[in-house]
Amino acid sequence: MSNMRRNAIKAMVAAVAVLSFGAAHAAWPDRPVTLVVPWGAGGGTDATARIIGALLEKELGQPVNVVNRTGGNGVVGHQAIAGAAPDGYTIGLATVEIAMMHHQGLTQLSYKNYTPIALMNFDPAALTVSAESPHKTFDDLLKAVKANPGKLKASGTGQGGIWHLGLAGMLSDLKLEPTAVRFVPSNGAAPAMVDLAAGGVDIVAASLPEARSLIDAGKARPLVIMAEQPAALYPKVPTLKSLTGSSWTNGAWRGIVAPKGLPADIQTKLAGHMQKIYNSKEYKDFMGGRGFGTMYADSADFGKFMEKSDNDMGKILKTLGMAK
Repeated sequence: MSNMRRNAIKAMVAAVAVLSFGAAHAAWPDRPVTLVVPWGAGGGTDATARIIGALLEKELGQPVNVVNRTGGNGVVGHQAIAGAAPDGYTIGLATVEIAMMHHQGLTQLSYKNYTPIALMNFDPAALTVSAESPHKTFDDLLKAVKANPGKLKASGTGQGGIWHLGLAGMLSDLKLEPTAVRFVPSNGAAPAMVDLAAGGVDIVAASLPEARSLIDAGKARPLVIMAEQPAALYPKVPTLKSLTGSSWTNGAWRGIVAPKGLPADIQTKLAGHMQKIYNSKEYKDFMGGRGFGTMYADSADFGKFMEKSDNDMGKILKTLGMAK
């Protein structure tokens, strides 16, 4: 076979491969898509994933199977997303823990292991006190912390959890020791709120939706929220910046990601679907009805958001001596 003919055959094979690759992308998706949730059924992340999955199914015209992959404080599920083929058939709902886990030595995974699609949810940290607390305002609380560092006790999550870091980061940003409020670990916001009502702790650091039942029952009072804007759930709760000028924000976030290396055309298609879902009445009604915060960022901005979250969490973990 002459070199000219051999080269012609190679060119034809390459052309067919390019055409086949393009056709495969144009056909995406032609089978069911899996949406991995790194946390258990019944929680806020699971609920958010299931409304997104239901609406995405309508958008794609293909089944979207929501799969809970739990374990390792979120490591198992996040690894399942990162380790999947970057073909658009496995996506996941990444959570704020991906900005924390590698700093704590739990995994090597970070935001760099994913293709960002869209930020869909943000529940800012808030500080809540008992209705019987002498601290009627955040200024009252801050004065008490400054006057008696280490006396007041707070809870809301496990040691090194998102709400612990939110409180410690806020104190640090206000030029106080991050340990100026003693943190009592708990198995989540719900038991911490019960402890607050019983007088076991002075403050709960958690999202407003998590404190909602006791706030609405008149047994707890939110003093401040660590967000740029007031929360729709309780719009009268002031932001940290409005009270102190601090730009510190913190919260639990959730966003759709795919494995690193997802082709740009599929990323663009998925991002477009996510924007439509986010703007839909069904999504807003579902999230609003449960008190979940909504916050959107497109692929590029979500990537920057995840990087900032990673930097913020790493910094405060190091300050607390909890980084590995």
